[in-house]
Amino acid sequence: MSRLKSNGWLAASLVFAVFLWGGNNAGVKFLVGFWPPVFVGATRFLCAGLVLLAVLRWTAWLGPWQPPPRNLQYWALRFTSASHVALILGASPLWALVWERDAASPLETLFKYAAALVALAGVGVLFWPALKGSTASWPGEALGVLASFLWTNYSRQCRLLGRHLNGAEITAQAMWRAALWLAPLAAWEMRQRTVGLRADVLGVQGYCIIAGGVIAFALWTNALRHWPTSQVLLFNNLIPLSTMAWAHVWLGEPLTHTFGLAMLLIVGGVIVGQTPWRAVSAPAQPPPE
Repeated sequence: MSRLKSNGWLAASLVFAVFLWGGNNAGVKFLVGFWPPVFVGATRFLCAGLVLLAVLRWTAWLGPWQPPPRNLQYWALRFTSASHVALILGASPLWALVWERDAASPLETLFKYAAALVALAGVGVLFWPALKGSTASWPGEALGVLASFLWTNYSRQCRLLGRHLNGAEITAQAMWRAALWLAPLAAWEMRQRTVGLRADVLGVQGYCIIAGGVIAFALWTNALRHWPTSQVLLFNNLIPLSTMAWAHVWLGEPLTHTFGLAMLLIVGGVIVGQTPWRAVSAPAQPPPE
């Protein structure tokens, strides 16, 4: 019972992270109308990483301080459509399943792959209107596949690091380092475009830093400490639904006519993927004599 309760809390935390990321993605779409895109990402990562490091270093809210022991989606979007990239990234749970090769029973393995394929089909249905009108480009498709592999590998590395660090520590260390990598590009962007300071823009960036950066990533990496990568990555396919819902409410973007069917497929795939098929497929034990 305690294990089921723990799994329930982990699933709820991932759904909440997906909800926050949906708002973050809608917020970023709003922000890039005023600020350069790399500057948006770099400042978000830097601020979120520093906030997390400060909380970890000077409070016990997220657990004890643990010094770390002696990490290409945007480029893909330049060469292909966002719908193609979203569909390719939706295949991440499948890459993770192939990578894991765990000792699951044949029935459990079958249901895991079925869940990943159903969720991936839901992503395809969601973006089908855009997919029909888009053109494929092999550099963009190749970069999208590479981004999918990198996201899967990043999640696997977070799971390995979880043996030594908690989720918040992993997120903090990854984010400030990512900001340093992006800093030269952000500086180049600022030479081409001015950065205006408006209250609404700063407020949205603040949400992206705290909710979409600090909280959501910490919940994600914490789940990777307890669940296999493929199980956590299934929740990744809920993000397009959350993003589309946020954009509909706050940016006035219309929902696609495939939204309802896509939601059923994606949510159904996630639920199937969370079912303990190992226990279901295990032979019943005879009662003690």
